[in-house]
Amino acid sequence: MIVNNNLFFVEVEQFLAEGRDVTILVKGNSMRPLLRDRRDKVIMCRHTDADIKCGAIMLFRHNGTYVMHRVVRIDGDTIVFEGDGNYKRKEIVTRSDIIALVKTIIRPSGRSVECSSRRWHTMSRMWLILPRELRRIILGVMRRIKI
Repeated sequence: MIVNNNLFFVEVEQFLAEGRDVTILVKGNSMRPLLRDRRDKVIMCRHTDADIKCGAIMLFRHNGTYVMHRVVRIDGDTIVFEGDGNYKRKEIVTRSDIIALVKTIIRPSGRSVECSSRRWHTMSRMWLILPRELRRIILGVMRRIKI
């Protein structure tokens, strides 16, 4: 069954408001290679202001759509997000547009990776310290060989 994204995320927001965690399947390639389209799942929870920090992956509203990307800059009430697989596009939103914090990634094997873990921070840093041009090349190769 296919559900309209807006209806789906209204329910997600309601569950989060009730203090419940929400698990969703990752859709899209903008967070590659760390999050994989239709393979990985994420567990999201209600966030606090303290959770909004550089490196955090969050769900937010942007131009009428729902997006899950990484915080790359904070300037007061303005938060700048970017997908790990995006090397040209950024989303600029306010704190009130943020819906949830991604706290756990579930791999297809069932293995969980906590976003607060040293392992996750190391993997994220290793990817993000690569020059953008090199990331673009790696993503292009991955796309061609369908990894």
